[in-house]
Amino acid sequence: MHFLRKLIESPELDDPAKKHKNIHRHFARYSKGIFIGPAIKITKTNTKITLKGSFEYEDLIQEIITTTISDKEFEINGVLITGSDITEYISNLGLDWNLKKSTGKTINYKAEINDKIHKNNLIDIIEKLRETSYLLLSFNLNPTCKVSTKKRIPQPSKKKVEEDDINKRIQFCTGVINNSERNIKLILDLVLKDFKSDLPEKWKTITITNNYNITNVIIPKNIQNSRLLRIMALRKGKMTRILDVDGELIEKQYSITV
Repeated sequence: MHFLRKLIESPELDDPAKKHKNIHRHFARYSKGIFIGPAIKITKTNTKITLKGSFEYEDLIQEIITTTISDKEFEINGVLITGSDITEYISNLGLDWNLKKSTGKTINYKAEINDKIHKNNLIDIIEKLRETSYLLLSFNLNPTCKVSTKKRIPQPSKKKVEEDDINKRIQFCTGVINNSERNIKLILDLVLKDFKSDLPEKWKTITITNNYNITNVIIPKNIQNSRLLRIMALRKGKMTRILDVDGELIEKQYSITV
């Protein structure tokens, strides 16, 4: 499950740094202040649905498109980026992806991916790697079943919320599937379940932005390592989700503990 959907269902997490790493890691870089979070745009035509997402929506777009694929193997390519050496873990998943340690100041591990994989295996891999990694995948089965993801993680935005260039950010990952009732239901359930009752019967374009107002950072005691302190710190504040459906805006706020 995508971290934002989990956070919407349980906004105030108990011991998130230990019990909810798949959510907590997305907030470890934030101090006090207002920050631009991920955004996604969904566009319908008569024949297809296009999803365009910023960084941190790529796994959800990959999951949605993969779910619609028939029961078969297909080729994937891209990059796996993670903060720790998970060689044994990905090997246990049946993957022959060679992780290489970075040489820069920020330590991470990266694997170039060129593989052939089964639909069900990929859905399982996307879910299991959400706790530790960023999976930047692309694949193309046909014009209405494809995903394209950039291979480099963008720098965090330093812009104010009102200066946000959403159309630029959502070029990070694009997915295309057939326009069908089943696929529309899948998207609404996975992307904007909290807004489903607010949607009109007919719509063409939906954009969702997620912004964070971190009002308190609680530093754990008995930890000396400054990097670990930042990672383990608890963030409290509000998450604002804004739905733009064909120009009409609807806002929801959640008090969060992450």
